[in-house]
Amino acid sequence: MTSPSSPPAPADRRRRHTIYHGHRRASPHRPTVRGGPITHLRATDPGRRPSPSPSSAAPFRLPDWDPTSPSHSPHSPPTLPHSIPAASRRLSPLARFLLDALRRHQRWGPPVVADLSKIRRVPPTLVAEVLSARPPPPPPLALPFFHWAGRQKGFRHCFPAFHALASLLSDAGLPGAADQLPDLIRAHGKPVSHPQLTLLVRLHTAARRPLRALYTLRRFRHEFSVQPQVHACNRVLGALAAAGHVDDALKLFDEMSDGAAGVKPMPVTFAIIVRALGQAGMTDRILEMIARMRDEVCRPDVFVYTALVKTMVRRGHMDGCIRVWEEMGRDGVEPDAMAYATMVGGLCDAGMLEEAANLFEEMSKKGLLVDRAVYASLIDGYVAAGRVGDGCRVLKGMVDAGYRADLGTYNTLIAGLCDIGREDKAYKMFQIVLQEDLAPSSETVSQLLLCYADKGEMAIFFGLVDKLVELGLPVVEFLADFLRLFACKDGRELKAVEVFKALRQKGYCSVSIYNILIENLLKIKERKIALALFEEMKVSDDCKPDSCTYSHMIPCFVDEGTIQEACSCYNSMMKAEWTPSISAYWSLVKGLCKVGEINAAVSLVTDCLGTVENGPMEFKYTLTIIEACRSKSPEKVMKVVDEMIELGYSIEELAFSAIIYGFCKHATSTGARQVFSVMRDRNIISEANFIVYEDMLNEHLKKVTADLVISGLKFFNLESKLKWRSRID
Repeated sequence: MTSPSSPPAPADRRRRHTIYHGHRRASPHRPTVRGGPITHLRATDPGRRPSPSPSSAAPFRLPDWDPTSPSHSPHSPPTLPHSIPAASRRLSPLARFLLDALRRHQRWGPPVVADLSKIRRVPPTLVAEVLSARPPPPPPLALPFFHWAGRQKGFRHCFPAFHALASLLSDAGLPGAADQLPDLIRAHGKPVSHPQLTLLVRLHTAARRPLRALYTLRRFRHEFSVQPQVHACNRVLGALAAAGHVDDALKLFDEMSDGAAGVKPMPVTFAIIVRALGQAGMTDRILEMIARMRDEVCRPDVFVYTALVKTMVRRGHMDGCIRVWEEMGRDGVEPDAMAYATMVGGLCDAGMLEEAANLFEEMSKKGLLVDRAVYASLIDGYVAAGRVGDGCRVLKGMVDAGYRADLGTYNTLIAGLCDIGREDKAYKMFQIVLQEDLAPSSETVSQLLLCYADKGEMAIFFGLVDKLVELGLPVVEFLADFLRLFACKDGRELKAVEVFKALRQKGYCSVSIYNILIENLLKIKERKIALALFEEMKVSDDCKPDSCTYSHMIPCFVDEGTIQEACSCYNSMMKAEWTPSISAYWSLVKGLCKVGEINAAVSLVTDCLGTVENGPMEFKYTLTIIEACRSKSPEKVMKVVDEMIELGYSIEELAFSAIIYGFCKHATSTGARQVFSVMRDRNIISEANFIVYEDMLNEHLKKVTADLVISGLKFFNLESKLKWRSRID
């Protein structure tokens, strides 16, 4: 304080500006400092001009990144850089600036550091905000940014930044790097605690990595002396049980029970381990665990038993499920409607209809709500067992109880009535479907159409078709589904063709119907009828062949011995940019190999592997054999052949053609003859086949030589003289 007698200070000394209250006078050795949300440094030497740099070309301005800045006009929306994703617009302006700098450069280096250095200091909360953004920066940029921020003077990372980095690495598919979170925290002088364990366990279990979560749990306990809480253990137990690692789940549960894990099981823990045992069908261990749960924590309630019953029913362990159901009764636990519904459905699926009916009666007597799913399960079970009458009785009880049956239930009963030859009652059921204002599906009418077509009642058949037309349903699609079902029956393929001819006269025809008939005719080797249908399609105006048709016809032409027609079909598919099926590729390649067109066969193999996602392994081994021929060593080729035999692949025409092609292209024909001789000596091929493939080798060698001669003549422009000599001869 100044004394009263002291003279007053001058005005210029009273208005001393500091870094916090305004800008100070510049000097050659001291830059101008202007206060504000972000400190901005600028050189002030008038005689010295700063050198331009890429990073200083566009200076950082906070209003460009803050849409709430007063510099934005209230009548115009805030304009942010286009590189900022929409999900990142909820971040702070500084976080958006850092993310844009990282994403714009895509690689860590001096330009990125120059952009980041525009901000005088990056606080720990800002680092955590950048790393937890969505979408986050990629790991090759996030890790250097994390280390760059940590090298600031007096900087200490916060726990949210560590956690955000671990989440980023885990989401990027780098769980091993995420597991180094505790080591990184300890390297920065911070203690490792339970939140880091909870985070890693949550990340690994969410990504379905239960074994890594179990390893993390044990590592924290042994290496960092962090005792896991029971909730983390329960999460790991649930992940192990869901992945089927029941033995590992039992070991962890035993560690919890013995106190080795530092926690004691709770009722949820027992429920998780019981469900895991139910998935494995270990009934004895389940009953033992239920007894332990009753003695150590509490008596299992109806929810635990219901979950256990549902798990065992889903896995098909009905014997053990019945024992658990009996144990629930001895334990004094009353099953609820969900438990009864689950048990009845499981018993019906297993064909145990009497037990299911008894439980249904018991459920009704107790006054529990019998929902529509229970009725539907009983109807499906009775129809599957051939007891369609009992199924209709259950349907009547369902309607009397006030429920309205769905279309699936009616479809099941209609199919069951048609199977026992009662299509008259099935048609009445179809009329009930129409009365209930339900839209019939193809499953509703396919069985009826099948019965009428099988018995030759075509008048009733077309009457039902006309009824479908009146209802405005897709009749052609329904007829395609019917023919797919009808033609698959043994011995009905030719009858399906007769039905199709009658449908074609009525105008019901489509490409899918043709494909269904051709496919089933080729299965019984009726190639002439299939060829006749194919010719009809080619001259038709509405039903032109598609890719499925050509894929069916290529094997047909190959089997008929007309390889030229098969190649024509393949060329038509290539012009239309269609992809043949794998069976079509196989048939055409084999046919080309048999007629000695080895070059075309190898070209097709390459085309198939380049077009189809999972090509045949024989095609892949073909290219392997050709590559082995490049070494000019018959021993390497025989190693590939031995590998094919060991894996169970047959050595057919394609493998021999690959040997001929590879040696003629990359070596000499002598190597191919040596390989054939070794295969003959080892009884891989017979003596007759040895002679056949040796003749094929000679023919292919002649073609290769002729192609080389013609190529040379074309190169020297002597092709015209060759044609002139041939005309004279």
